[in-house]
Order: sequence, then structure tokens, then C-alpha cells
Amino acid sequence: MQLIDGKQTAATIKAEIKAEVESIAARGGKRPHLAAILVGHDGGSETYVHNKVLACEACGFHSTLLRFESDITEQQLLVEVEKLNRDDSVDGFIVQLPLPKHISEQKVIEAIDYRKDVDGFHPINVGRMAIGLPCYISATPKGILELLRRYNIPTSGKKCVILGRSNIVGKPMAQLMMQKQYGDSTVTVCHSRSKTLKEECLQADIIIAAIGQPAFLKADMVKPGVVVIDVGTTRVPDATRKSGFRLCGDVDFENVAPLCSYITPVPGGVGPMTICMLMLNTLAAAKHLYY
Repeated sequence: MQLIDGKQTAATIKAEIKAEVESIAARGGKRPHLAAILVGHDGGSETYVHNKVLACEACGFHSTLLRFESDITEQQLLVEVEKLNRDDSVDGFIVQLPLPKHISEQKVIEAIDYRKDVDGFHPINVGRMAIGLPCYISATPKGILELLRRYNIPTSGKKCVILGRSNIVGKPMAQLMMQKQYGDSTVTVCHSRSKTLKEECLQADIIIAAIGQPAFLKADMVKPGVVVIDVGTTRVPDATRKSGFRLCGDVDFENVAPLCSYITPVPGGVGPMTICMLMLNTLAAAKHLYY
């Protein structure tokens, strides 16, 4: 069993990005500029955005953080989005989710200029991804592909089972894993209503668990030699920790890991790659690689 070290891989990629950015700057080019909109004071969102600002610093990017109180109206937020759309100094930007309940997340996502949508959530980017055209691929699926590639894990012709059908991970992951230029795999998507979920998992060469249930994937659901990518990050109570909780993945790691050829830990697996891929998308935006 080999651990897939997302933390180290992300550090390597950020160093590669920084080297390229410094080379661009040395030639008189513009440093990539990522902006982020944060609404309210959600603890998780605060942490994510803080980490994105730190990642920008590590990569040599300019970054801008726009903060608004949770009572901002939907129309006011849409005005702020349009300002960033028109700001030529900003290469890409994100609106940190979740948003307060009185604001339509879908309306805000669709208001973002798809050419600056480095989160890869705009319907144009999602549609282009689905048919294999160049676009911004959302960060978590992109990070998983990068881990598989950098660890030289064969995917072509393999049976890949994806647990979960979310718009952020499950659906795009399925699209990418079946496409010839990415996974080139035979893909099955399982979810809470799947009748033969265990049987499907037992046949899988690769399992990507993004179902949002702690320790869901058990040892009796995997075959020896399987590759397991754990996307889950659920906080579970832990009195031994100073914080009072620990992060738990969707995989029963202790019992599943011995059966695997490769597995990602939680934390330190997929998580660090997500922000790193946002940096790669922003670099691509600055270079006008796709649009």
C-alpha cells in the first residue's frame, strides 16, 4: 500500500507555478491576479479563503479579498461580480460558497464571466468540460486527475466507481474519468439510491469516494489492489483533540488501506490539491490559455 501524498504534491506544483510566474515577471509580464468575494463570517469559508490568499503569496500572484456582511442583497452582490468581470487587472475570481440563503448561488455563478470563472462552476465551463473542450475544470476533480497522473496510476480501460453525484465532485469526476484524454476508464456512478453499490465497488479498480458520509467505504466493499481516492472531509467529535473534532474521510481508512495499492489520507490527500488547482486555473487565465 502506498499513500498518495497530496500535501507534498501540492507543494511541488506551487513551486512549479512560482517558477513560471517569476519567469513571466522577469520578462516584463504581468503577475496573475486572483480575486475572491467572501460574504458573511462562516468559519469554514474564512479558513478556505485565508488558505487561498496564502497560496497566492506562495505562487507569486497578486490577490484581492472583497468582504461583505451577510445582509448584502443579491442585487448588490451581482453588482460587485460585474465590477470584477469588467476589471482588466483581475484574471480570475471566485465567490466563496455557501452564500446566505436569501442569495441564489446559481444566479451568482451564472453572472460570473466564464472567462474569469477559475472555480469552473459556470454552465459554459461545465458544458465545455463535458464534451472535452478546453476550459477551467473545477478544482477538486482536476486535483484528483493530477494526483493519478503524478503517481503514474493507470486509468485507461480500468473500472472506476464514483460514490456521489454532486455537481462539484461526482458529476464532473465521472465526465472526466470516461473521457479519452483524461481517465479513459469505464465509469459507474453510485449514490444513496443505488441498489448494487457494494457489488459495484467490489469490481472497481479505482474508487473515488465523495458521498459525504464518514467511514462509509468499508473493507468488505473493496477488492485487493484497488486505488482509493477519498474526497470526504466531515468533522467528527474527538475529545482528544484541542479543537474538539477531527476530519474524517468517506473511507474507513484503518481497515481499507491495507487492501489498497494506493490510497489518499484525510487530511493531506485531495484537500491540499484543491487550492493548488485553483492556482493553476488562475495561471491559465492570466496566460489566456483557454479563452
